[in-house]
Amino acid sequence: MAVKKGDFLRLEYTGKVQETDEVFDTTDEKVAEEEGILTENKAYGPIPIAVGAGHVLKGIEDALIGMEEGEEKTLDLTPEEGFGERDKKLVQLIPMAEFRKQGMKPQVGMSITSEGVTGRIRNISGGRVRVDFNHELAGKNLRYQIKVGKIIEDDVEKVRSMIDLHYPNPNIESDKHQVKIEDGTVIINMDEMTKFDKKPYMDITFLRFRIARDVWENMENIDKVEFVDVFEKKVKEEETENAEEVPEELPKEELKEEIKDELKEELKEELKEELEEELKETPEELPEEVAEEVAEEVAEEITEEIAEEVLEEQIEEKK
Repeated sequence: MAVKKGDFLRLEYTGKVQETDEVFDTTDEKVAEEEGILTENKAYGPIPIAVGAGHVLKGIEDALIGMEEGEEKTLDLTPEEGFGERDKKLVQLIPMAEFRKQGMKPQVGMSITSEGVTGRIRNISGGRVRVDFNHELAGKNLRYQIKVGKIIEDDVEKVRSMIDLHYPNPNIESDKHQVKIEDGTVIINMDEMTKFDKKPYMDITFLRFRIARDVWENMENIDKVEFVDVFEKKVKEEETENAEEVPEELPKEELKEEIKDELKEELKEELKEELEEELKETPEELPEEVAEEVAEEVAEEITEEIAEEVLEEQIEEKK
């Protein structure tokens, strides 16, 4: 299926400056690491966009039209198609006193923001600071390697893709965002991890507005987006003991029977030996095998009673 304007998709790209072959941006973490531009806590991987929504340069959007899922393309962009030509009017001299009023100590290379526009300090001389508000890549010819990773067709996934775009976080899984679409309204309950974000409240509100705007402007029959924050009472789990397992104690009667059986075996062997000796000395001179059998039977009969008596005596002694 060919890409058309309004499609939601995941885009892979690597951007270079043609003149120097320097990589300035990429969605590939490995490439970023190799080129020394790896940014900590940045979510790498294909970025979600809506074609025609201005999420990427117009030159890239135009090149995407007609491409197929999985297709790759290399494109060269002039400054006009990229970040524009350099504008001398955007290079300003600001008195050092203005920085002192803000409690700032300007340094070459420092980025500052004025009236919503970000500039970089180029030099400091004679009590004045030269700030360049042109984009860093203004006036440069660019080369992009792009690939259509996946075309998104499911409406719920389209909403989640806009959350990923405007609220990127490597610690948040997209499928944990709960999204419902009912009667032209999208209801979003973002992953619980976002509740602990340290971003200022106004920044979060602005990010939510961007998500909402991209949803209703690029999805059919959607005219309202609601964000729901749910806080549930947590039930404390019972603390588990880490102590070593203690063997279950046998009931008293079972323990008593166990000890008695042991006593019976000991007494039985003693009695049996004594009886065998006595029977062998009888006038009848019983054969050895018969003496053993008789001794076995007699010992069996009397050890029950004797064992009971011995056990009772032991119990009395321990009281």
